[in-house]
Amino acid sequence: MNKFRVALAAAALTFTTATASMAQTAAPLKIGYTSVEYVLSQMPESKQIESQLKDYSTQLKNQLDAKGNEYRTKGEAYVKAQSTMTEVVKADKEKELQNLQQSIQEFQQNAELSLQQKQQTLLKPALDKLQKTIDAVADENGYTYILNSDGASPVLLHGPKEGDVSDLILKKMGITPGAAQAAAKVTTPAASPASTPAAPSKTKTKTKK
Repeated sequence: MNKFRVALAAAALTFTTATASMAQTAAPLKIGYTSVEYVLSQMPESKQIESQLKDYSTQLKNQLDAKGNEYRTKGEAYVKAQSTMTEVVKADKEKELQNLQQSIQEFQQNAELSLQQKQQTLLKPALDKLQKTIDAVADENGYTYILNSDGASPVLLHGPKEGDVSDLILKKMGITPGAAQAAAKVTTPAASPASTPAAPSKTKTKTKK
C-alpha cells in the first residue's frame, strides 16, 4: 500500500489551499498556513478511503493473477506438447499465448488508470469538506490568505508557529488534533499496508510573510 500512500499524498499536494477572503481596505493583511497532508491524515475519511482503495486494488490484483495463471498454464502445456504439434497447431498456440500476454499488459495499464480514477473519486468529498472548513476558519479568524506548507517546493518559505491553522481546521471539523496518530501507535505496533498516510511533521512550518 506504499503506492496508495504516495498517491494519496500526491493528490493532497495538488489540492488548492491558497484560499483568499475579501479583506476590508483598513484591515491588516493576515496570512496563515496549513499542511493539507497532515489534516487529511487526521480526518476519519482518510482511513475509509485507504480501506476502499485497498479492497479495490485487491480485486484488480485477483483478476490480474487469474490472467497470469491462465498464461502460465497454457504456456507450460505448450512447452510439453509442442514436439507433437503440427506447424499449424503450433503457430495457433503461439498466437494465443501472444494475445494473452498482450491482454495482461493492457489490463495492468488499465488497472493503474482505474485505481487513480477511483482514488480521485473517493478523495473529492474529503477535499471539498476541507476546502469549506479552510474558508470558514479564514473568515472566523481574520485570515486574508491560507496557504499550503506541503511539498518539496511549498508555497510558504517561513512563518511563525502561530500562523499554522492546521489544528484550528481540525477542531472546526470536530477532530482532536493528533488523535489519529495516537490511536495508530496504540493499535498498530508496526507500519502496515492499511495504515493511514504518514502525516508530515508540523515543525516543517514554511511560510512567506
